Amino acid sequence: MLTFILKRLLVAIPTLLGVLTVVFFVVRVAPGDPAIVILGESASAPALETLREQLGLNRPLIEQYFSFLGSVLQGDLGRSMISNQPVLTEVWRVLPYTFELTGAALLIGVIFGVPLGVISARYRNGWADYVVRFFSLLGLSFPAFISAILLLLAFAITIPLFPVIGEASYADPAQRLRALNLGLIMVAYITRVSRSSMLAVINQDYIRTAQAKGVPPGVVVGRHALRNALIPIVTVIGLYLGVLIGNSVLTEIVFNRPGLGKLIVIALNQRDYPTLQAMLVIYAVFIVLANILTDLIYGVIDPRVRNK
Repeated sequence: MLTFILKRLLVAIPTLLGVLTVVFFVVRVAPGDPAIVILGESASAPALETLREQLGLNRPLIEQYFSFLGSVLQGDLGRSMISNQPVLTEVWRVLPYTFELTGAALLIGVIFGVPLGVISARYRNGWADYVVRFFSLLGLSFPAFISAILLLLAFAITIPLFPVIGEASYADPAQRLRALNLGLIMVAYITRVSRSSMLAVINQDYIRTAQAKGVPPGVVVGRHALRNALIPIVTVIGLYLGVLIGNSVLTEIVFNRPGLGKLIVIALNQRDYPTLQAMLVIYAVFIVLANILTDLIYGVIDPRVRNK
């Protein structure tokens, strides 16, 4: 198992390096001059040039690139061009809100999505199957910002369970209803994949053998069928974790709550290179870690994967 983990970690290194390279150059392709954003369009040319020199923007691009890589490897994500505060200070301030949102949404997706998919497959073409398929398709059809607006209208205006703007106390469970926006989308994805994966295994010979031996249906579904159907389900959860993090940007903007998504939008509007780079790097690290965790779960579910 240790060798399997080391292999996955080694594969992640060139992936992260490639992501860092893309992030660096994409940020600089974005239109706009950070010096003009900071000083204003009425600033004089000497003042703009002085600021560019202070920020290191007048150095050759390749020199800026290697300086960026060196800083990231040392854990230094730079200082904001706008506030002159360390970027990590801002990140640590809003990170719990994004973790709470995505973690709750993922938990909702797994808790409800897997059982609904199993029920839908178990009673294929029955009324339960049609109901589950209808609502899962409905969940896939709504963009994140549309469902966020609908939830805002329902639970902040019609039924005032949380404030329209800002983040309320963690102690009030009603505030966590915001996670429903992303959780319902995850439920829809996981339900559809769980159903398809279960349908692929419930007609296998070993399932029919277990049924012929008189094994209770719950044991057949839970111990034999579901365990062998977990690989595709775990794959989708790992893949859509990145989508979930991306959708958190829309949710944080619609609900006007703190988070990494809102911070990255502000940095983009202000052409704050260090903050924007740091946010993209953090998102990339999260996705790479999610992929590594997915691979490790593969090894737990199916020991044969460890030898590949």
